[in-house]
Amino acid sequence: MKLRTVLFAGAALMALVWWFSSRSPQGAAQASATSQGCPLPPAVSKGNPPLQSDVPDSLRPFTLTAATLKPLAGFSVDARVLSREDYRRGREAELSPTDLALGWERMREDSVVSQLSISQSSRWYHYQWEREPPLSPHEITTSSANMHMIPADAAVADALEAIRKGDNVRIDGWLIEANAADGWRWRSSTTREDTGGGACEMVYVCGITRL
Repeated sequence: MKLRTVLFAGAALMALVWWFSSRSPQGAAQASATSQGCPLPPAVSKGNPPLQSDVPDSLRPFTLTAATLKPLAGFSVDARVLSREDYRRGREAELSPTDLALGWERMREDSVVSQLSISQSSRWYHYQWEREPPLSPHEITTSSANMHMIPADAAVADALEAIRKGDNVRIDGWLIEANAADGWRWRSSTTREDTGGGACEMVYVCGITRL
């Protein structure tokens, strides 16, 4: 009888640890992380479009195994996750295992998103509608984007793993250009106005929170 009691207590303790961990449903709702080795840029105000800021002279490139990341601009976004796609193959996946399609301003509203069919593939973000678009195509373009996430450390990577479609998130980091020793290069867009090839943001993520 005592043995059964001990086993039950141990199982209950393990269940509690799992429940409040970042990988459990309860813990994921509170998942957040801030990298200690990645300084935060100026923060966007809640509900505003992404904030892009200058790179301070004191900020040096981030040296990773796969590439050296040259900061191009500070970046802070408060947005809705319209779609999520994970990648395990290709050179880009060594840096960025996850793309998030993000929407801000009216592109985070249920009445708008419900009228769009949204998907991701091959590092692209796609959307379409029936009959008439819920917003002008220009507003859709300038109020949403596909972004390549590069987690700064394991804690940020764990928080990123918990993010799901429909979540509201706050992401702070740096738009970067990746340069490898063999000449390979991957560069972020630095405007929300562009479309097509090269229009995605590459974000070296210093902080991420599921709101």
